This record gives sequence, C-alpha cells and structure tokens, in this order.
Amino acid sequence: MAKWADYCISAVRYDEDETHIIKVKVHADNGDTIGNSSEWKREKVVSEIEGGTTFVTIFKGTDGKWKKGQDVHIVKVNEKKYIRTDKNSRASDNLENLPEF
Repeated sequence: MAKWADYCISAVRYDEDETHIIKVKVHADNGDTIGNSSEWKREKVVSEIEGGTTFVTIFKGTDGKWKKGQDVHIVKVNEKKYIRTDKNSRASDNLENLPEF
C-alpha cells in the first residue's frame, strides 16, 4: 500500500457549538500499515500542516480495513484558521463525516 499522507485523522471532537474542532485522533501512515491513534489538539494539526506535514481523513470500510478519505487543508476565514477537507470559506471546521469521540 502506498503512503496516503504523513498522518491520518479518524475521529474528531468538536466544541459545544459544533463549529470548531478541539481534538482529533491521529494515526501515523506507515505505508503498509496505519499506526495506533493518539489525540492531538487542533492547534498542533494546524501548526503541522503549515510546516508541510500532510494529513488525510480515514475511515473503516465494511471489510474492517482503513480506507482513504480526503486531503486535509487549512482555510483562513476572517483571520481565523479552520481545518477542512474542502476549500470553501465557511467559518467552521469540517472533516467530512468522521465519527466524534
């Protein structure tokens, strides 16, 4: 299996308004395997992306194996940075329909 990104995101935790991600579950993409998850604060994800680290979303397929989702980007709206899989300019984080934890 070719490497999808440096890291993969499998789940999210939003704030009480459900507009900002507080934490994500991140896994190292080892090429042939996906590493165990660790929780990262959103600020660390933003900093890593700005530093050139790549992220994709992942989800479990019906066969129980990890599947690649979408590339993760930073979108700036009104001087605030958002983590998104699309590049629209809505003032909220959006990582597809990842499960919440």
